[in-house]
Amino acid sequence: MATSKPSRSVKSKSTAASLRQPAVSAAPTPDLAAARKLVLDLLAIPGISGDEKAIAERIVHHLKAAGCPASAIHFDNAHTKTPIKGNVGNLIVKLPGTVPGPRRLFMAHMDTVPVCVGAKPVVAGRFVKSADPTTGLGADDRAGIGVVLTTALEVLRRGLPCPPLTFLFGIQEEVGLYGARYVSAADLGKPGLAFNFDGGAVEKITVGATGGYRMDVAIEGMPSHAGVAPEKGISAIAIASLAVADLVEHGWHGLIEKEGKRGTSNVGVIHSGAATNVVAESAHLRVEARSHDSAFRKKIVKAIETAFKDAAKRVKNAAGKCGKVVCDGHLDYEAFRLGDDEPCVVAAIEAVRAVGLKPRTEVSNGGLDANWMAVNGVPTVTLGCGQMEIHTTKEQLDLEAYETACTVALRLAVGG
Repeated sequence: MATSKPSRSVKSKSTAASLRQPAVSAAPTPDLAAARKLVLDLLAIPGISGDEKAIAERIVHHLKAAGCPASAIHFDNAHTKTPIKGNVGNLIVKLPGTVPGPRRLFMAHMDTVPVCVGAKPVVAGRFVKSADPTTGLGADDRAGIGVVLTTALEVLRRGLPCPPLTFLFGIQEEVGLYGARYVSAADLGKPGLAFNFDGGAVEKITVGATGGYRMDVAIEGMPSHAGVAPEKGISAIAIASLAVADLVEHGWHGLIEKEGKRGTSNVGVIHSGAATNVVAESAHLRVEARSHDSAFRKKIVKAIETAFKDAAKRVKNAAGKCGKVVCDGHLDYEAFRLGDDEPCVVAAIEAVRAVGLKPRTEVSNGGLDANWMAVNGVPTVTLGCGQMEIHTTKEQLDLEAYETACTVALRLAVGG
């Protein structure tokens, strides 16, 4: 799988070792019954992107009940910077630690996708699913929240010796990674190691992810009566069709493999037309391009823009007039790839191995909060916590995997 260069220079092994220390004691085991009860409580609370206030308040309730001082709990204003303008910002909890060592960050996102609204979690053996077959479960990322919150609660209730810790409960991941995008590294305490819990299998350690670019394409044609005088019109739909066909024909749509590079593109949304008897006056399309190689992603974007502009020149009416195309795009998230000796990667591998699993590192073809954390100067590894078939009505949570993730997280928190 093609990957980009790391967004941050990789430290030497000696530096990585210094950031991993200290191993303060034999790693404790979390209260797994309490961890299970907690995630079931969290799964029952709705919270789509932009509406995370209820779940945030529930998290704060658990933290205060465990003895977390109010001064350690902070909400930022990330929600005021997002397109949705949500009802709460990122929830950040900072604990000073009791032993020396670099600050460690644990994070998960509070929002779920709309299909999970109304979820009624029920336990069936080792799995949790929604009792309502028309909804998802919301384990993405209530399970991650459960892991991170369990870690904080264990440290607080038991007074476990640990280095300085930060817990980030992020907003609006599902609609653009906005919580991680707008969080301040200074607000997080400038952590040296960071762990994001948002994935499937516990043994899967995601060390990199693709970069994504989103585009809005506006096509301006000219209307006319499709039966009386079609030659006077300029069909915006025809322009769009020619452009997409050109992208497909020349290998710039779908899976793209050129010059030893790999990426993807997709024309995902098209809105156009008013009636069958009117030559389409306008069309609006939403397009994306992805690649682990930022330079190759830019080539894909250029190919898309060229295809639409060339198509506009090819569609003319009887008077020789052409339509117009405007492409407006923005970087959704930049690609990143952590080195094998990045401290958080080494620590995650050791922690997964310590619970008896065989760790495997992977790179993702989708965006993660870790993409923006890397841009913000906080290299972050992503670990799984048992979610299955996310974003569907068949979503489940593997409770055994979730409990193992809680054990891994606590081990990482205490430096064991």
